[in-house]
Amino acid sequence: MAKRSKRFKEIDGLVYDDRLYSLEEALEILKQCPPVKFDQSVEVALKSGIDVKKSDQQVRGTVALPHGSGKTIKVLVFARGDKVKAAEDAGADFVGNDDLVEKVKGGWTSFDAIVATPDMMREVGKLGKVLGPRGLMPTPKAGTVTPDVAKAVSELKAGKIEFKNDKSGMVNNLVGKLSFDKEKLKENIEAFISAVSKARPATAKGNFLQSLALSSSMGPGLKIDLSSIAGI
Repeated sequence: MAKRSKRFKEIDGLVYDDRLYSLEEALEILKQCPPVKFDQSVEVALKSGIDVKKSDQQVRGTVALPHGSGKTIKVLVFARGDKVKAAEDAGADFVGNDDLVEKVKGGWTSFDAIVATPDMMREVGKLGKVLGPRGLMPTPKAGTVTPDVAKAVSELKAGKIEFKNDKSGMVNNLVGKLSFDKEKLKENIEAFISAVSKARPATAKGNFLQSLALSSSMGPGLKIDLSSIAGI
């Protein structure tokens, strides 16, 4: 049996595996865990009650986290004409059209999000094999296919995130950094859960929000009592 580290033992002493925690209790425990040398991400794992085999039961949407994600987002914009300058002025990291399409087609993916004007989607659509598996394809529903590239870039830089379920019906997302104070993390999590709840497919039956776990990069996964979250 592998020997457990001192840090692991300290964390083990803070957690009861079979217990449901309130959101406030869980955040307090994550902050009490022994520190590491970097600012850990705080993530939620939400199990939905959708039937993933049905195409009309997919959970997808966006939410502007009140206090941002704490992550520096590199945004690529596909645009032409005066939209190029608008994107640059809004803080886009990479802006271009045919030249960037070719670069991405070659396998370049050193960015976190993409915004595209509608007239560029004929070319961007050809990048599905590169962008699709990474969840980077822009869509009108997510607000990333739009003529207002400046607004889209500003929202992404400010902490707007996209969420969608995986093959098991889980919705996993970053909701902040452990250095955020508890109230800011709490408000980010509540905003995220509310957005997922509103994205419930009309055909989904039964209990939609089934379980929630909260964790930090190097911390424990804590099961959350959903009734402790405002609006749930």
